[in-house]
Amino acid sequence: MSINIDYLNKIKFKSLNQETINEDECKFILNFSNDEILKLLDAAYAVRKYFLGKKVQIQVLLNAKSGNCYEDCHYCSQSKISEADIEKYSLKTTEEVLKDALKASSQGAIRYCMALSGSRYGNDLIYKIADIIKTIKKEVNIHTCCSLGFLTEEQTIILKEAGLERINHNLNTSRNYYKKICTTHTFDERIKNINLCKQAGFEICSGIIIGQGESHDDIIDVLSELKQLKPNAVPINFLVPIKGTLFGTKNIYLNPIDCLKILCLSRFIFPSTDIRAAGGRELYLKSLQPLIFYCINSIFVSGYLTIEGQSVDNGIQMVKDAGFEIEIEGGTTG
Repeated sequence: MSINIDYLNKIKFKSLNQETINEDECKFILNFSNDEILKLLDAAYAVRKYFLGKKVQIQVLLNAKSGNCYEDCHYCSQSKISEADIEKYSLKTTEEVLKDALKASSQGAIRYCMALSGSRYGNDLIYKIADIIKTIKKEVNIHTCCSLGFLTEEQTIILKEAGLERINHNLNTSRNYYKKICTTHTFDERIKNINLCKQAGFEICSGIIIGQGESHDDIIDVLSELKQLKPNAVPINFLVPIKGTLFGTKNIYLNPIDCLKILCLSRFIFPSTDIRAAGGRELYLKSLQPLIFYCINSIFVSGYLTIEGQSVDNGIQMVKDAGFEIEIEGGTTG
């Protein structure tokens, strides 16, 4: 299959100029010739390098509270409908979280992320999280991010005053497809929560999950919605079917080249934004993982809530072997 190099260059230069690429251009990327994937990566790299250089952020995610969620997100091992064999526990102690944050910092992580199962919390739990944040900020030179479901205005103030810099709240899939993955809350509730957190002054991390049965149109739609929200970071997850979840036996037709196309599209849509290869990257990208750094500039290491991931040391070595630089506080290291 021949490709239109001029058309690809047009998309590249639009992205370099931070112009919005249209639906036809997005479809062109997602349907790009597999045989010419290196040309697509080269175009994406021109954008990534112009805005972000060769730096790669290493980020660590802690499941600070596990299981017993009241939502029915079909992909999640912690949801109320999940029968997955996972460890369930209440909020970890300040000492446990601090120890983990110190370890993450010592290994080169630039940001420490905490996720809590559940979607709505009383103020008592929010104050406990705020105390944990205060301790981390006092003891560790690391940025902090929390995934906390749906917050009230009062709760955003409590967390902001504690020193929390960033909130994660993913859109996960398109508005039209959302009811196929969750029925206990709506897409619009997620949008509302993100806007509330933005108004409180938080940086926003919001991304998607690929492989839930969505179409190319759904991928384009949700990335376009995210573009309107102007997030600071966009994690791209690839569904890992977990036994015991509603999607545990889902047939997923993703291959490494498909994943690279989606990551390239994300870069063209978000030319200067931190884009993170998150859950499932090890499973689907396999031996082609080092190629992700030509379009993305951030990875999670050590695991994704209830599933294991690439170790910190292996992740750092992969970055260095690919010729990129680890971003740390105050500079970079080769």
